[in-house]
Amino acid sequence: MSTNLAPARRTSRRFRGAVAAALVALSLTAVGTVAQADERDDLVREQEQNKAEREKLQSTLEGVDTELAETYLALEDAKTQLPIAQEALAAAEEALAAAERKQEQVAGRLDLAEAEAASLETAIAEGEQEIDTTRSAMGELARSTYRGDNAVNTLTVVLDASSTDDFLKSYAVMESAVRSQTQVLEDLQTAAAVTRNQRERQVAVTERIGELKVEADNAVVAADEARAAAAEHKTEIEQIQADMTVLADKLEEQKVQYSGQLAELEADNAELAREIAAIDEANRKAEEERRRKAAEAERQRLERERAAASRGDARPAPPAPAPPSSNGLLRRPVPTLYVTSSYGYRVYPITGGWFMHNGVDLRSACGNPQHASAGGTVISTKPPWATGTSGNQVMINHGVLGGSSYITVYNHLTRFAVSPGQHVSQGQVIGYTGATGNVTGCHVHFEVWKNGSTIDPMGMPGF
Repeated sequence: MSTNLAPARRTSRRFRGAVAAALVALSLTAVGTVAQADERDDLVREQEQNKAEREKLQSTLEGVDTELAETYLALEDAKTQLPIAQEALAAAEEALAAAERKQEQVAGRLDLAEAEAASLETAIAEGEQEIDTTRSAMGELARSTYRGDNAVNTLTVVLDASSTDDFLKSYAVMESAVRSQTQVLEDLQTAAAVTRNQRERQVAVTERIGELKVEADNAVVAADEARAAAAEHKTEIEQIQADMTVLADKLEEQKVQYSGQLAELEADNAELAREIAAIDEANRKAEEERRRKAAEAERQRLERERAAASRGDARPAPPAPAPPSSNGLLRRPVPTLYVTSSYGYRVYPITGGWFMHNGVDLRSACGNPQHASAGGTVISTKPPWATGTSGNQVMINHGVLGGSSYITVYNHLTRFAVSPGQHVSQGQVIGYTGATGNVTGCHVHFEVWKNGSTIDPMGMPGF
C-alpha cells in the first residue's frame, strides 16, 4: 500500500471520533433535555441496527485491502450517522423553542406579579392613609363628647324642648349624629380588614415573585443549554458532511487498486481449490485402497467360512464393519452461531460486482477459541504472507465420510493451536479468532469443502 493513502486512515479515525462524540451528545440530549423514554429506546434500537448492518458490511468487504475497506466503512458510517445527527439537531431545536416559550411565559407571569405587587403597595398606602384620617376624626369626636362640647343626649333634648316639634327635630339631629358615628366606626373596621387582606396578598405575591424569578433563571439556563446543543449538532452535521466529501474523494482514488485486490482474492481461492483437489484425490485413492482391502478381507472371510462349513466345525465370522456415516459428524467451530455473512454469492458494495463467498462468517470476539469440526489431520497452518487475503489459516483433512471427501478451512486466526501433520480430535482447539488478512474486524470464517467444492455449512446437520 502506498503511503499517499495514509490520510484516509487518519480521516476515518478522526471521523469515528466525531461520530462517537455525536452519539454521546445525542444520548445526553435524549436523556437530559427533551426526548421521552420511548424516543430514546427508538434511537438505541436504531444504533444497534446500524451496528449489525455495519458488521454485515464488514463481512462483505472481506478480502479487500484494509485501508480501502476502512475508507468505505467510514463513508458508510457518515451516511448512517448523518440522519441521527439531524434528528438530534431537530430535537435540540425543539428543546430550544420550548425553552424560549417557557422563558416568555415565566417572564409574562413575573411582570403580572410585579404589577400586582406595585398595585397592592399603592392600595395599602391609600388604605392606611384613609384609616389614619378616620381614626383622627373618631378621636376628635370622642374628645369633644368627653368635654361636653356640642354634646347631645336624650335628657338635654327632653328638658330643652319648647314644644313637641322642637323635641322631634332635636331628637332627629341626635339620631343622625349617632348613625354617623356608627358608620364611621364601621368604615374604619372595613378599611382595616381590607388593608389586612391586602397585606396578606402582598406577602403571597412577594413569595410568588421570588419563585418566578428562580423559575425565570432556570428557563434562561435551559434555553442557553438548548441553544448550545443545537449549535453543537449543527457543527457535527457540518463536520460529517465535510468528512463524507473527503472520504468519497479518497474512495474514488483508491478504487483504482480495487480490481487488483479482487484478482488477488480470486487467485487465492483458486490456489486453495487446487490444493483441496489434490487432497481430495489422495482421499479418493485412500478410500479406494480401504475398500479394496475391505473387499479382500471379506473375500478371505467367506473362503474361511466355506472351508469351515465343509469340515462342519466352524462358526461364521462377523461381517466387516460398515464405513462411517457423515450425518452429524461435523460440529460447529464455535459454540454460538450468529451469522454475519452467509455462504454464497455476495455483492461488493464498492463496485457492485458479484463474488463468491466460499464460507460462512460467524460472530466471535478476538481471542475466542475455535474448534475442529471433526477429527482429522492438519494439512497446513499458513501465515498471512502465504495466504494473501485470508490471514492465518488452518486446513484440516477429515478424509472420506459417508463416501465423500471433507476438508474444513478456518481463516483470519490471531494464532494457531495446532501444527501441520498433527492429528486432531473433534472439538479440539485449533486456533483463536482474529482479524488477520484483509478484514476489518475479528470474526470466524469457516469453510466446508466436499469432494472439491464448497458447500453451505449452515445446511449441514448440527448447524
